[in-house]
Parts: sequence; structure tokens; C-alpha cells
Amino acid sequence: MPDVADLERSLRAAGLRVTRPRLAVLDAVHAHPHVDTEKLIGAARARLDAVSHQAVYDVLRVLTDSGLVRRIQPQGSVARYEARVGDNHHHLVCRSCGAIVDVDCAVGEPPCLTASDDAGYTIDEAEVIYWGRCPACSPRPSVP
Repeated sequence: MPDVADLERSLRAAGLRVTRPRLAVLDAVHAHPHVDTEKLIGAARARLDAVSHQAVYDVLRVLTDSGLVRRIQPQGSVARYEARVGDNHHHLVCRSCGAIVDVDCAVGEPPCLTASDDAGYTIDEAEVIYWGRCPACSPRPSVP
């Protein structure tokens, strides 16, 4: 977990002003990966008493646009946010409880998958979501 000085350096390196709402939201995303905006609002308010819903939405947009935060939205889910960026990792999503965990790219180098036809695009990222059931939701084998 980065400390406040690390978060401030990250914001400045991205060309952003350091503000209390930005620090609170960025810290919340680091502390709670893969959570939705409502949970981030609660976490930001725990760090900074008065921060509006709109301010958190605005900060998330700025942090996402600057590349400090990644927005993911598995099918059927609200948007989720994480601070692990730039490594082209993927996600495992539980069909039962909705838990999301990171999984490293099998190849290691972006985009880590090759499209059958790139249609002239320069591909730099592949987004993969694996679906299944987490250990807590998986059926337990019956013991004879």
C-alpha cells in the first residue's frame, strides 16, 4: 500500500494537482481493489469527511483518464476500479458472488493474445475475463 507521499508523487507524475479528494479516492482504490463507486465513496468519506458523490465520480474519471486507475466492468456488473495498471493482467469473476481477483497474463507481454485479424489496428492490450465459481461458491465434493 502506498503512503500519502507515494500517492502525491503519482498524482504529480501524471500531471495532476494534488487535492484532498484525489488523495482520498486514490488511496481508497489502492486499499479496496475491484470495488464499485458506492463503496469507494464510503471509503473516501472515511478518509475525508465531506466529499460529494459527484466529486468522487469526477476524481475517478480523472484518475482513469490519466492512467493511475483502471476501470473494469464485467458483463452484468457495475463499473469497478483498481490501481493495478500497466501490466495487462486479467480477471477472474465468480458467477455466484461476483468476487473479482487478478490473474497475470500467461505470456507476460502485452497484448498477450494475438487477434486472428488485426484489421490494420496496432493492438496494445487484450482484456480477458475468466468466469467461474470462486472456492467459497464452488460445490464441495461429497465425502463417502
